[in-house]
Amino acid sequence: MPNFTASAPGKIILFGEHAVVYGQPAIAVPVTQVQARATVAPGIGLPQGEIQISAPEIALDSPLHALPLDHAIKQAVDLTLTALGIQRPTAFKLKITSSIPLAAGLGSGAAVSVAIARAVSAFFGRPLADEQVNAIAYEIEKIHHGTPSGIDNTVITYAQPVYFIKGQPIEAFEIGIPFTIVIGDTGIASPTSIAVGDVRRAWEQDSTSYDALFAACGEIARNARTAIEQGEIGALGPWMNENHAVLQKMGVSSPELDRLVEAARAAGAAGAKLSGGGRGGNMIALAREVDPDRIANALLDAGARNVVVTQVGNKQ
Repeated sequence: MPNFTASAPGKIILFGEHAVVYGQPAIAVPVTQVQARATVAPGIGLPQGEIQISAPEIALDSPLHALPLDHAIKQAVDLTLTALGIQRPTAFKLKITSSIPLAAGLGSGAAVSVAIARAVSAFFGRPLADEQVNAIAYEIEKIHHGTPSGIDNTVITYAQPVYFIKGQPIEAFEIGIPFTIVIGDTGIASPTSIAVGDVRRAWEQDSTSYDALFAACGEIARNARTAIEQGEIGALGPWMNENHAVLQKMGVSSPELDRLVEAARAAGAAGAKLSGGGRGGNMIALAREVDPDRIANALLDAGARNVVVTQVGNKQ
């Protein structure tokens, strides 16, 4: 049997993080400049039925059966084999590599899950449909995030911009005019599950105030979708700024994120905000009438660990 390799992009949330967990819309887009990759090879030299896992970025080199039952990679493999109806697989080796920073709001966990599901199913000659891959990745998102919105696995599986409301069918939508986003990484790992849990506890203590904050995010996301579809990119900047202010009120920003947001605005960004769970991870800035490299350099000067410039559009 030949080797099979599958890859999956990262993602960023443009609008609607946190509020999406409470039924409000969110907009997310793939970031193809960073990728997770899974390669499955025949298990030459392995005992019958053994699956060997290698993931250099996290210093993992182990037989699958030795991993904890709730390990995300183990779950991705097991769920994929279950979907294929395979109880006793032939031996194989699975190598996972990724250029997506961990716990940074770029969907690293979902991208790895998607890549694994596609590589393993292709290796056995029965590539899973997108809907099946998405369902597997969503189950594994529960390990990463506790109460996932489903947006990471959805945008990464389908690799196109989506408008997402939890519990409703995903909506891919048209980008009227491509636009450029600069992503700045604080370098601070921030698991989404922690921030999501803190927001839930705050909401339980003061649901009226937090429902109002979620509703404000939802309104911004709805307006932003219309602007993006109609090519009115200039409207996005102020909404990014407003969205960031709401997220600050939720308590999910941080001094490091705020510093990068301010640096981007000072460098000429039309708008800037945190993206993802917050408390670290990434922020995004809209480069409309200024060279994105100027914003990127300003972010690096302000302490960003890494910067990615990506174009948002249907042809990524």
